[in-house]
Amino acid sequence: MQIHNLTGMRRNTKFGIGSMNRKRRVNNTNIGTLKQIHALIIVNGFTSNVGFLRKLLFTVAMSMVGPAATTAVTHYALQMFAQIPQPDTFMWNTFIRGSSQSPDPVHAVSLYTQMHHRSVKPDNFTFPFVLKACTKLFWVKTGSAVHARLLRFGFGSNAIVRNTLLGFHAKCGDLKIATKLFDDSDKDDVVAWSALIAGYAKRGDLNIARKLFDEMPNKDLVSWNVMITGYAKCGDMGCARKLFDEAPTRDVVSWNAVIAGYVLCGLNQQALELFDEMCRTGEDPDEVTMLSLLSACADLGDLENGEKVHTKIMETSKGNLSTLLANALVDMYAKCGNLGKALRVFWLIRDKDVASWNSVIGGLAFHGHAEESLDLFREMQRTNVCPNEITFVGVLAACSHAGKVDVGNHYFHLMRSKYKVEPNIRHCGCVVDMLGRAGLLKEAFDFIASMKIEPNAIVWRTLLGACKVHGDVELAKRANEQLLKMRRDHSGDYVLLSNLYASQGEWDGAEKVRKLMDDSGVTKNRGSSFVEAFS
Repeated sequence: MQIHNLTGMRRNTKFGIGSMNRKRRVNNTNIGTLKQIHALIIVNGFTSNVGFLRKLLFTVAMSMVGPAATTAVTHYALQMFAQIPQPDTFMWNTFIRGSSQSPDPVHAVSLYTQMHHRSVKPDNFTFPFVLKACTKLFWVKTGSAVHARLLRFGFGSNAIVRNTLLGFHAKCGDLKIATKLFDDSDKDDVVAWSALIAGYAKRGDLNIARKLFDEMPNKDLVSWNVMITGYAKCGDMGCARKLFDEAPTRDVVSWNAVIAGYVLCGLNQQALELFDEMCRTGEDPDEVTMLSLLSACADLGDLENGEKVHTKIMETSKGNLSTLLANALVDMYAKCGNLGKALRVFWLIRDKDVASWNSVIGGLAFHGHAEESLDLFREMQRTNVCPNEITFVGVLAACSHAGKVDVGNHYFHLMRSKYKVEPNIRHCGCVVDMLGRAGLLKEAFDFIASMKIEPNAIVWRTLLGACKVHGDVELAKRANEQLLKMRRDHSGDYVLLSNLYASQGEWDGAEKVRKLMDDSGVTKNRGSSFVEAFS
């Protein structure tokens, strides 16, 4: 099977790799629109008109919000703000708000610091946005410093500021302070209740969170969702589903929490069934829903449902896929074995990140298309996307499947020397597999001995399997000894060595292994097959 025939995307090479020599495109529509508006204001002399400037800044700041916001838009927005000579407090707040809700909330803290250095007085809207950024970043010291400063400005009694501060301390700061803030608040304030409950739930203390939830006089939807999410994240899907079913109202967050929980627990079929129920109730899914469903389909290898989810995504997004969602589609198609569709989606991604490349490189490698996988990795090296540890698992697996020992050794050393990626057990396992497949069993054994990390059973089992293929009884015995030191109840290790002895005509050795297996009380599972009948 030639992959380029499946993709329909052939250009200068098998995979249209030549097309990537062009400059990476960004979301030109959003940036273009912002620049046009900006230019009109400048041309028409409205730069000194505070009203026009505020509207422009609000539009620009809101373009930074959400996971779909591109780096290019954020960069342009911050550049535009930096050109304003004397922004007022409203303008600072607008940009701090946009930054706090962006994928990179560190800009919100940076703007707040600049605001302080330029002696612009913050107000009661400034501090909640900064505290939300600190909560997302888990910047406890910075958030505590903001706490001290807002008290100096006299905003400690403001309900919005206090509740945001309570949420910060509950989720990542000091729980004692959070509890004190809660005790000082109005006991009918559902926001304060929800913030404290969310803090305990996020930290994994669901007993206290549930006690607070049960005591809460007026439960709102947020508090229900907090508890449902808390149970789902800790894997207690029984309690999560029970609360979900009992909730008087639900929104997309409620559905997402349970669907994601099912996927997290490996209950992928239940996740798909709940999505069907969600659609029947008329609740519209969002990007979070789709990400969970694609993960479920990928884990199940369920291409049929994966394609249905893809169709639903195209209907709701009108073809404007975020990089995150496109990456999930690529990963799903690759894991389900439809490499053609995986590549089609991959080449349509405008802002490819490391996850985009990893999905296709790994997908091709693990489905036996090693040369194509390595071609894509070389193309990735020509972009400004830096490979990571996951990339090199795919690359080394490709080298193993293709029998390219020299190339694999080169990339293994390049991984450390150029990209500063320290080998983990998966990288080492790929190298052992590569050497074993090539029949370089002594080199594989020496490589294991030189590893800085402790080899696991998979590494030794990989070497044992290679010894059987190449008929090396002595090295197989040494590998098996290491396996038996780790665990003595894995029947496959005994059977593999016994079969190796038998294949070499060493029947005494085979019998000794079988006896050792019996003496250890290890039994071999009976073989079975599965037949699906269609009526």
